[in-house]
Amino acid sequence: MLGRLTQFLRTRSKARKLEHYAIPDALWEQTVSTLPFVQRYGSDDLTALRELATLFIAEKEYSTAHDLPLTDDMVVSVAVQACVPILRLGIEWYRGWHGIVLYPGEFIIRRTVQDEIGLVHGVVEEASGEAWEHGPVILSWPDVSSPGAGLESDHNLPADSYNVVIHEFAHKLDMLDGEPDGVPPFSRVLHPGIDAEAWAETFLTEYDRFAEVWDKYPDDAWEHPERLPPALRVIDPYGCEAPSEFFAVASESFFVEPASLRQHWPVLYQSLATFYRQDPAPGGS
Repeated sequence: MLGRLTQFLRTRSKARKLEHYAIPDALWEQTVSTLPFVQRYGSDDLTALRELATLFIAEKEYSTAHDLPLTDDMVVSVAVQACVPILRLGIEWYRGWHGIVLYPGEFIIRRTVQDEIGLVHGVVEEASGEAWEHGPVILSWPDVSSPGAGLESDHNLPADSYNVVIHEFAHKLDMLDGEPDGVPPFSRVLHPGIDAEAWAETFLTEYDRFAEVWDKYPDDAWEHPERLPPALRVIDPYGCEAPSEFFAVASESFFVEPASLRQHWPVLYQSLATFYRQDPAPGGS
């Protein structure tokens, strides 16, 4: 009896949120029109994505920095892009935190790093996004509003897979079981039969392979992407930094430019498809 009552109350709460925070049709259509990688979804998935985005807006708290005005299109754009990775996982995968902070541009991050001999150094760097464990997601609005468009470049290279929202929210998924390590948690219900240790071994092998290939190139190689083999133009080289960053940049490619990722990194593509429960490349589900 108690279980039925709890389910009833949850259903009623969800219905209230969907009604109170409903995304207007015009705003929804405008948002989707700016996101080609979202337009790949069929009508049923778009309906589910709209519902998820509505629940996301209901449950998260938006704020801005440096007097940046917060508008409805900003709120909806972040919500829609953030919910693409959890389309087949559910809103509960973004549990345990509430804040989203939008900046009018890149912002400064101060952190400490330990070098190879154990010395700790202070580092100051500019960033377009940052995700804190149990804390907010911080985003540069100009980067949010200009994600990878899924179009060919002037050099006929694979499409720009950059998407700061997917990147940072991939970190959030990675953080569900602790500090980000590139290996997100798996659900017995949503991922039946998946061997998490085998998944991690496969993914980390792909990370090592990616980093080893990049080690053969000079640090400034990315400044001339037209000289690189296609496989290295699909995933941002920032993924070499750590498995957690590789998971985040690979997730960007998986959703924004899935065909190229599947073509050049099929094992990695399948690993991500297994976790996200999506197959966004043409011909997938």
